[in-house]
Amino acid sequence: MSKKEMKKSDAIAVLKKGEGREFKVGGAWIYDNEIAKVQGAFENGDIIEVHDFDDYFLGYGFINENSKIRIRMMSRKKGTEINEEFIELRVRNAWEYRKAVMASYIDEYLSFEKEDAYKKLSCRLIFGEADFMPGITIDKFSDVLVIESLALGTDRIKLEIINACKKVLLEDGVTIRGVYERSDAKVRELEGLERTKGFIGSEFDTKVEIEENGIKYYVDVENGQKTGFFLDQKFNRQSIRGLCKGKKVLDCFTHTGSFALNAAAGGASSVLGVDASDLGCRQAEENAALNGFENIAKFECADVFELLPDLAKKGEQFDVVILDPPAFTKSRASIKKAVTGYKEINMRGMKLVKNGGYLATCSCSHFMDEELFLKTIKEAARDAHKRLKQVEFRQQAADHPILWGGAASYYLKFVIFQVVDEM
Repeated sequence: MSKKEMKKSDAIAVLKKGEGREFKVGGAWIYDNEIAKVQGAFENGDIIEVHDFDDYFLGYGFINENSKIRIRMMSRKKGTEINEEFIELRVRNAWEYRKAVMASYIDEYLSFEKEDAYKKLSCRLIFGEADFMPGITIDKFSDVLVIESLALGTDRIKLEIINACKKVLLEDGVTIRGVYERSDAKVRELEGLERTKGFIGSEFDTKVEIEENGIKYYVDVENGQKTGFFLDQKFNRQSIRGLCKGKKVLDCFTHTGSFALNAAAGGASSVLGVDASDLGCRQAEENAALNGFENIAKFECADVFELLPDLAKKGEQFDVVILDPPAFTKSRASIKKAVTGYKEINMRGMKLVKNGGYLATCSCSHFMDEELFLKTIKEAARDAHKRLKQVEFRQQAADHPILWGGAASYYLKFVIFQVVDEM
């Protein structure tokens, strides 16, 4: 690994007295307004030391003056060398964690032979700060990797991270046939980085077939949302199957049809999936056909906020309604608007549930925290004149670990309710 890619500066960032609270309880970020001074010369993207106001050593991290997240921490251990060996250890730890937490999933839900399981397994391999690799996400779709790099420091070493992933996976018989980069999120501009996407290495067919919960999907890693498929809902999708046998199901914000197809697999009599994306609906139809569910699961391209009132006017009712909306807020500044959106969609969804039926609803915004999300649902139920019985509360799948102290790593809240008319 070249010195340029892993450049370490002699500079030291010194925190203000009383600052760095989030970092000190387990987080990975130091904000610009928490730093009193930076002693010594450095270039953005360099690794520097971080000290407390009293010169107590706190760790090493990448600095970037373009970002309000001024330093993203890589290690808290004095004397750590951020080199190839360090990166390989981080990747190895991440993969061993996935093998452990996904073991029962592999045994119970996937249809292929165990010896081929690691190759077939689709999971989040690297989850940024939660895997102590700030600003980088890597999803494994069977034998393809999709990388999203959002921070300058780790962007400079992304090739080394990819190579470490390939090396570690090969030890378990997984040969990665291709890598695609989806670093096209607008947030990269806040780091002073250009948005980019494309192959890293040899080109390959970007339509990748995967299997999850015994259901097959085509994942479009080039044009799909984010990295192409939302792996974080895998167990939540499976959890709704038992409620759907013989039932009429509505799946809102269906994306590529994942909840709809799990409902069909659970024995639903009919499923209507709705999404505003024409591409998403076409992919959902293709996935339904891939699994032989095309006569059960139908898909409509429409704005969910407009369609739900229309369905209510027509007197439509469903046994199960699923709400899996995109994040209505990606900042604290827009949280009030997001609350309004979540409240409206849940209220309208509840009104379409038959008395005694079920609502599965979620939020994927970490700014919409658990307490606020549940409060918003409660208010929606009040306005819809419905009573709710909580069946279960779930979070993101374990391959998207929640780092205690790293608030941004906890983002997905998923709740199943029985919906009962007021009596």
